[in-house]
Amino acid sequence: MSLVYLGLGTNLGEKERNLNDAVAVLLLEVGAIICQSTFYASKPMGFESENEFLNQVVLIETYLSPFELLTKTQEIERNMGRIAKSSNSYSDRLIDIDILLYDNLIIDQPTLKIPHPLMAERDFVLIPLAEIAPDFVHPVFGRKIDEMLIK
Repeated sequence: MSLVYLGLGTNLGEKERNLNDAVAVLLLEVGAIICQSTFYASKPMGFESENEFLNQVVLIETYLSPFELLTKTQEIERNMGRIAKSSNSYSDRLIDIDILLYDNLIIDQPTLKIPHPLMAERDFVLIPLAEIAPDFVHPVFGRKIDEMLIK
């Protein structure tokens, strides 16, 4: 079994419901939910929108490999109404599920990068992650998550 931190985000529709629905599907299709942060509101980053985001981080115990998990999270996004992942520009979305950390693995492949390469720059990831895993040591930076909040 592996421990995985996932970042969830939504800025369309019934945001709390979107996050709760995503967590429910993750429980059924990915593994046991060990812990989840409270919701965190944030402004869109990297694009203009009137719609604020609602974000959350969940800790899941799973048997899925990193690439199986990527496939499954993308399938969940599509099933919940997400049209397509942003390739080089961001846009409004019903649901976004990002693999932030997978045990202490470091993966740098074209289709999958773990730890998530932008997580250290995103308060909407670090704040909810620090809420549930303040002492987790980032496998690349060698710093605890709560220390990464201090810039």
